[in-house]
Amino acid sequence: MTLTKRLGAECVGTFWLVLGGCGSAVLAAAFPEVGIGLHGVALAFGLTVLTMAFAIGHISGCHLNPAVTVGLTVGGRFPASEVVPYIVAQVIGGIIAAAVLYLIATGKADASVGGFAANGYGEHSPGKYGLTAALVCEVVMTAMFLFVIMGATDARAPAGFAPIAIGLCLTLIHLISIPVTNTSVNPARSTSQALFADGGWALGQLWLFWVAPIIGGAIGALLYKAVASED
Repeated sequence: MTLTKRLGAECVGTFWLVLGGCGSAVLAAAFPEVGIGLHGVALAFGLTVLTMAFAIGHISGCHLNPAVTVGLTVGGRFPASEVVPYIVAQVIGGIIAAAVLYLIATGKADASVGGFAANGYGEHSPGKYGLTAALVCEVVMTAMFLFVIMGATDARAPAGFAPIAIGLCLTLIHLISIPVTNTSVNPARSTSQALFADGGWALGQLWLFWVAPIIGGAIGALLYKAVASED
């Protein structure tokens, strides 16, 4: 498969992740009568990855996330020469999805997007968790995400079940960490929403949601290599 086609798949896949995951938070969770709440948003993110893993996993590997791309490179599963193009494609896909979501969300009278499902810490954390808690949470959650991805896609793992394990893992991550940071573990997802959130605060805090997931992704990949290597 050519690099151009794989980048296209990553762009479309990340578009779906942001539209489905963040869309559920911005549109559905904003209305109590819909009733999806935290649990529904967490499941929505997991479903986006699960569905796209089946749809494009055989094309691009279905990273949909700069931290995953970096982690897989550190883990020896992805060439370093393609990291930057993959990340660019993921960020573009996320931004396009956020723009579509913004158009939908503002398509009614007196619409206000507010935080627009952006990630934050301190006063912008759903549970008012501080910088240290947010940093630790994002590093650990992304590390475990990469650990599961590396294990589920190992040649020794049961074939065909990786998308399910990875999607459920992302759901669990959101169930744990939405109260802390609104859950990033994905710099492309964070960037896309930060560009449209009211007030500009999300752009000021965006650095953490690049640094922490990328560090966590590298740690998770190295951890898996350490425990899974053949004696």
